Amino acid sequence: MIKEKANINWNELKFSYLKTDYRYISFWKDGKWDEGKLTEDNYIRINEGSTVIHYGQGAFEGLKAFTQKNGSIGIFRPDMNAKRLQNTAKRILMAEVPEDKFIKACKDVVAANYKYIPPYGYDASFYIRPYEIGVGENLGVRPAPEYLFSVFGVPVGPYFKGGFNPVNMVVADYDRAAPKGTGHVKVGGNYASSLLPHQIAAEQGFADCIYLDPKENRYIEEVGAANFYGITKNGEFVTPKSGSILPSITRLSIMELCEKVLKIPVFEKPIDINSLDQFSEVGACGTAAVISPIGSITYKDKVFKFYKDGKEVGPITKKLYELLLSIQRGESDIFKEWIYIVD
Repeated sequence: MIKEKANINWNELKFSYLKTDYRYISFWKDGKWDEGKLTEDNYIRINEGSTVIHYGQGAFEGLKAFTQKNGSIGIFRPDMNAKRLQNTAKRILMAEVPEDKFIKACKDVVAANYKYIPPYGYDASFYIRPYEIGVGENLGVRPAPEYLFSVFGVPVGPYFKGGFNPVNMVVADYDRAAPKGTGHVKVGGNYASSLLPHQIAAEQGFADCIYLDPKENRYIEEVGAANFYGITKNGEFVTPKSGSILPSITRLSIMELCEKVLKIPVFEKPIDINSLDQFSEVGACGTAAVISPIGSITYKDKVFKFYKDGKEVGPITKKLYELLLSIQRGESDIFKEWIYIVD
């Protein structure tokens, strides 16, 4: 690694694209992946018949790297992202990226872009975006003859403008995903359909919207592009259970922290939108959002407010956030196996 940093104001970073020096790219053809390589070119050239263009055969992941307290660089749970990309590939009939190839690609991109990784102590991270798309000559509705797997990364700040402060949400009038559809995998179409609901929520002054289940339009599913959780007034951690929710690696991690560190009971079960008054704290969690406390949720003519009238971060949410960051930044001795050190 070149031990120098880019001329960046790390405190002013937003969650936005910034061209870094290197990205990884690999192609699948005739039943196998090539070795892959790093490239400085941040554009890709694909055939006009590529299935990703016409039929949406494509998937992506999101994970982060952090400068550790001891100065090394660590990636948070890339093995879990590798498995999730494989699950997505199975669902939409793409070639699976082997776990070791996925992890090595992420490590190579992080190492090659060392100067863009925020130093230890900043509220910033290096966001890694692996993706796979169907490419090659094609016209009919069928799996692609070839696939492209690539990984790039950018330094980012907080996902929500206010950082780690309560945000206000509104329940959307739109569905996020269909029952038995692709809501449980990370395909681009799920996010394309969320653009209009998010824009409507933003125009109304909300940070994002909450989606209810498409069948009964009653149970909470997701918060924008993140998972939902709540802390009940009797101290239980509850998160929605549904076959059309994307299994967040951040959510899985904080569930483990609740059970094994904070000794808080954890439940995955349907959450009725009209039962929100049972919670003292609620929040959104995901790689981009990390843990974002929610101050209020507006549903029709009701406004549900949470900890301290929705104006302060609740104590359990704060503790989970601190615990998670302490692991990601190498400050904690617990769950060290979650961090993959970049050589």
